[in-house]
Amino acid sequence: MDRPVPSWSIAKEGDIVTSTTPTFNPLREGLHSQRIPDPCAMVIFGASGDLTYRKLIPALYDLAFARLLPAGFSVVGFAHRDMTTESFRAHLCEGVQRFARRPFDPGVWDVFQEGISYVRGSFTEVADYTPLMSELTRLDAERGTLGNRLFYLATPPDFYQAIIEQLGERGAQAGSEDSWRRIIVEKPFGEDLESARELNQIVNRVFRERDVFRIDHYLGKETVQNILAFRFGNGIYEPLWNRHYIDHVQIFVAESIGIEGRGPYYEEAGATRDMVQNHMLQLLSLVGMEPPVSLHADAVRDEKVKVLHAIRRMDLELVRHSTVRGQYTAGYVAGERVPGYCEEERVNPQSTTETYVALQLAVDNWRWAGVPFYLRTGKRLAKRVSEIAIQFKPAPHTLFENETPFEMEPNILALEIQPDEGINLRFKVKVPGPQMQLRPVNMVFSYGSAFNVQSPDAYERLLLDALLGDGTLFTRRDEVEAAWDIVDRIIAGWEMEPAESLPGYEAGSWGPPESDLFMANDGRSWRRP
Repeated sequence: MDRPVPSWSIAKEGDIVTSTTPTFNPLREGLHSQRIPDPCAMVIFGASGDLTYRKLIPALYDLAFARLLPAGFSVVGFAHRDMTTESFRAHLCEGVQRFARRPFDPGVWDVFQEGISYVRGSFTEVADYTPLMSELTRLDAERGTLGNRLFYLATPPDFYQAIIEQLGERGAQAGSEDSWRRIIVEKPFGEDLESARELNQIVNRVFRERDVFRIDHYLGKETVQNILAFRFGNGIYEPLWNRHYIDHVQIFVAESIGIEGRGPYYEEAGATRDMVQNHMLQLLSLVGMEPPVSLHADAVRDEKVKVLHAIRRMDLELVRHSTVRGQYTAGYVAGERVPGYCEEERVNPQSTTETYVALQLAVDNWRWAGVPFYLRTGKRLAKRVSEIAIQFKPAPHTLFENETPFEMEPNILALEIQPDEGINLRFKVKVPGPQMQLRPVNMVFSYGSAFNVQSPDAYERLLLDALLGDGTLFTRRDEVEAAWDIVDRIIAGWEMEPAESLPGYEAGSWGPPESDLFMANDGRSWRRP
């Protein structure tokens, strides 16, 4: 049935947001003329977990606050924890108050929580899906969700197959011609190429590929999205974005935290599977891709896949010379003493799992031939920072070498992803005075100061896109498999020559000395953020 919607909360179906309450300015928020999704119900499997509490519901609340959710939008939590709808709502309310980007508004929350319900059940019990389907039918009748469904797998990967198969058995993926059914799958999407292909086959037996949204929260970050705008919306840099002008590219994802109690998972994954296969190769593909014919999802993803296919596959010899691994030892991070990796709970004391990895990758195509891409990531590094640094080639003839008392620094364009999102261009200028001396300076663009607003959380953008059916920022089947093919070959090389121990680096440092030597052998050095 139709429900009145207060003007300050959730928008009506088909609305175009061009004006709202005085407390929310869509131009300031970068959401001018944003299309509203169709009425729908979102089912979160594993709804009692930390992801739902800290990320999903706070992001949905932020969207509701901005009036970007449709009338009747509903959330059904499905998990084995013993909760009622009332206790589930109270639990989520705490998460919103702690983690939402926008201030807590009781009025907005009251309207939003009317659409929240909870169904207790086991992911593997066939009978437990009956009340879930009944609840979705009720929402269609009472809240006008029109048979539209978004299923979110916020569970450990071990349950993916059981949930997908049960949805297929129940026909949950097949609605009327006027309705849609979509599924969001969290990473890790497989643990190697073989398992990723198997999971792709399972999900595509039930859902069409266009309805499958493999989520990587890095792609929801503003600076990552801005790579496309920066490259293809400006006429200045794209002509320089090639082997003629760029010396090399560095992609760096540093984490100051350790494994956060995830010993068994990290022992299987390591830094390479955990970060390189998804986040870092996605960033590489956005930096390296050719201009798409349009901004439609498949046009963009077609070009990203081409880059992944162009990356030179590694044999044993390349693995030896193009990779460095490390493992953190005890040290200090932010003034606090922290244990080494092998001292962490549920970690093998003789473990050779890498917590740091540095790679040199070659993209064998017309644009990038001869330009190395250096990737590095690690746990327990000096600070949390992610950036992409484009280092340009030096001027062909240095006129000012004798007049400058220090080494001339290269021109660097740094796309800063976290914690402070922005773009930094480093170039040389003359120092004031009678002599011709040059000094490097920075031209800085910061999202926070330029727009005077906090950037939306990545899950806000990604959830909204999934509700709208826009797959641009989600990973397609062939992207996943191409990335795993690259990573599998690297890991296979390591397994052919297993190490008795890995180079250590003290927690709170920037990585093992072997990593600096790795770059020095190439005549280059790591950029210090």
